[in-house]
Amino acid sequence: MDLNQLWQSTLAELELQISRPNFLTWLKNSRLIKKEDDGKILIGLGNNFAKEWVENKYHKMVFEVLRSFDETIKKVEYTVLMEENKTPKDKENVSAKISSNRQSSLPELKIDPETNLHPRYNLNSFVVGSSNELAYAATMAITKDVGKKYNPLFIYGGTGLGKTHLIQAAGNEIKNLYKNKVKVKYVSSEKFVNDVVWAIRNKRMDDVKTRYRNVDVLIIDDIQFIGGKERSEEEFFHTFNVLYENNKQIIISSDRPPAAIPTLEERLRSRFEGGMIADITYPDYEMRMAIIKTKLQEKNTDLPNEICDLIANKVQRNIREIEGILNKILFYKEVKNIEPTSKIIEDVINNAIQQSSKNITGNQVVKAVADFYEIPQSDLISRSRKKKIVEPRQVTAFLLRDILDMSYPDIGDKLGKRDHTTIIYSYEKISQEINKNQKLNHKITLIKENIYKN
Repeated sequence: MDLNQLWQSTLAELELQISRPNFLTWLKNSRLIKKEDDGKILIGLGNNFAKEWVENKYHKMVFEVLRSFDETIKKVEYTVLMEENKTPKDKENVSAKISSNRQSSLPELKIDPETNLHPRYNLNSFVVGSSNELAYAATMAITKDVGKKYNPLFIYGGTGLGKTHLIQAAGNEIKNLYKNKVKVKYVSSEKFVNDVVWAIRNKRMDDVKTRYRNVDVLIIDDIQFIGGKERSEEEFFHTFNVLYENNKQIIISSDRPPAAIPTLEERLRSRFEGGMIADITYPDYEMRMAIIKTKLQEKNTDLPNEICDLIANKVQRNIREIEGILNKILFYKEVKNIEPTSKIIEDVINNAIQQSSKNITGNQVVKAVADFYEIPQSDLISRSRKKKIVEPRQVTAFLLRDILDMSYPDIGDKLGKRDHTTIIYSYEKISQEINKNQKLNHKITLIKENIYKN
């Protein structure tokens, strides 16, 4: 197998699993140098710092992704790229390249250094459905009337549902519409906090003020991470006020609405709630099919409808996960020249699900639900029929089945020796409600994200 194909496919999968800034910082100059007969892989990285970081932080992930593509790999080692091993592409950002068997390829990652926006995110490639139509409509409105229509625009939703795509697409749309007349800047809240910390240490707060206040559109991703960081919150509060008072557009994303960010200062919460708040929920079947077809079109390839239908039915709650599964399927089809069958597709999907939940235990699920509802864990496994316990207990049963695929009798034993028919009822009730009740949908999204984070 061609090593470059293997590594580009691995990078495409890794890009979906770690944050974009981290991917670009640590892996953009990496290369798969060689594979030895004993199954050892040697990966070259741009410098010693990158080598140490990837070894300590991402080794397990890199190894598992490589193994998912090539089971003969037994060991992964890292080295610093020597000049003779470098190519001109090592100095460019890595693109998610799946196939060398077709002439067309995915565009390389070229983030605009002025705006931090990625050109792959645009409104034309954003699939609109009932789960995100309000957020999309609000985004379209502000691109036509920057700073005056909805300010701030606050978009929230679970992981992998398209928030980053939408807010970056808004930035790209504004940049293209107004050319150089409107200055746009996109930044993650993690980057904003790091900039504030750097400025405090180096006594250069004026640099941060200049960087973030001299813009016409400020886009902040994952604002929930700023909560509890007092100096960063204070600086963002004053930045927000300066921009708002001068009719500059502010776009914010979060995994939850302002009221559900417990560590957020009240004055910031009230500012966020003063604009338009729009949520993105789980996509329905039709939207998932549209997303799959759009992704295939972007990659200049196609899959049989029955394969697309299988993916759409199996992967229901994460767009990013759909893209990762498509990458693996296309790897089989275009690199290994194996036509994907229903059995292969199911194996790929099941492996992806197992990878995301393999370190999670039933006790962690019970604890996460109890913590979220602020009740003792003992209440969830007691025989109590208090009204306030009913929903948390049903949600626990649903998550034990949904995340860990536990049997109904095992869940019954876990939750106070309950009959399996009671557990079946709980699971089916939540399964139906989650698609109709946005409030419940959001609760479960937050609980699941806390489980995966921990």
